[in-house]
Amino acid sequence: MRTPVEYAVVVPTIGRPCLADCLEALAAAAGPRPAEVVVVDDRPAVVGGLPLGTVDDLPVRVLATGGRGPAAARNAGARAVGAPWVVFLDDDVQVLPDWAERLAEDLAQADDRTAGVQGRLTVPLPDDRRPTDWERGTAGLEAAAWATADMAYRATALNEVGGFDERFPRAFREDADLALRVMDAGWSLSRGRRVTRHPVRPSGPWASVRAQRGNADDVLMSRVHGRDWWARGEAPRGRLPGHLATTGLACVAVVGMAAGRRRGAALAAALWTVATAEFAWARIAPGPRTHREAVTMAATSVLIPPFAVWHWLAGQIEHRGVRPPRSNG
Repeated sequence: MRTPVEYAVVVPTIGRPCLADCLEALAAAAGPRPAEVVVVDDRPAVVGGLPLGTVDDLPVRVLATGGRGPAAARNAGARAVGAPWVVFLDDDVQVLPDWAERLAEDLAQADDRTAGVQGRLTVPLPDDRRPTDWERGTAGLEAAAWATADMAYRATALNEVGGFDERFPRAFREDADLALRVMDAGWSLSRGRRVTRHPVRPSGPWASVRAQRGNADDVLMSRVHGRDWWARGEAPRGRLPGHLATTGLACVAVVGMAAGRRRGAALAAALWTVATAEFAWARIAPGPRTHREAVTMAATSVLIPPFAVWHWLAGQIEHRGVRPPRSNG
């Protein structure tokens, strides 16, 4: 019988209550135990303890990184462990009861040039209604490539490429960036059999507007990996071209009205209205179509295009002249 491959688990967190559920599910999983579980507290200011739950049989220790972002938190956790494999879990996931057994199989089947093995995510959605826009967005993680919600990396591969790029300040694109650099270094990545549950976390009505900050990270991805990174990273394209056009129409309408060109302004305003209505309906139609959801989609569909363009332009300025990070290989 083959000896299970030793592994450690790293969980970055900002102290959300779901951390306890994550760790308790990990503690309850049948199979080889992790050599160590490092919880990386990335709160800017640590006020009170973390919700660790009941994990007496897990070798848990806590590090603090002071709010430097998930990429820096994962790097700190990976540097702190000595196991040959590091499994990154997000604090809002829950591994299934057979997760550790399936993980052992995934790692045992990895050849010498396999740098990482991705877990399979499942997102529970309501049975009694169609999912909201936010729930559908979370469900998209089921098809995401190399998502660090559950991703095992070989420690030597992480060290060779220099770990996560800490220029990515959010939990967005830092996983795709690492995967592309690992594959560019000659390693391979694979998908395993283990399954991890990713519940839909609560969100406010403006979550989709705040998410537009990721457009700045897409600029950084293009600077580092070239404009074809979308295909190589298996990342779906967003609606930025449409948002640019919609925002341009709004600008033309405002400027035209101010300049007294009422006819041109009216035409631009009409086209803006059509584009905005199409965007809103594309988000409303597959959802539950409740009054609250419809109002939220209508309001955010007005705001998303200009916010997306603003963050994209900010990324163009912030990341001008960016070059790929140096590897340790």
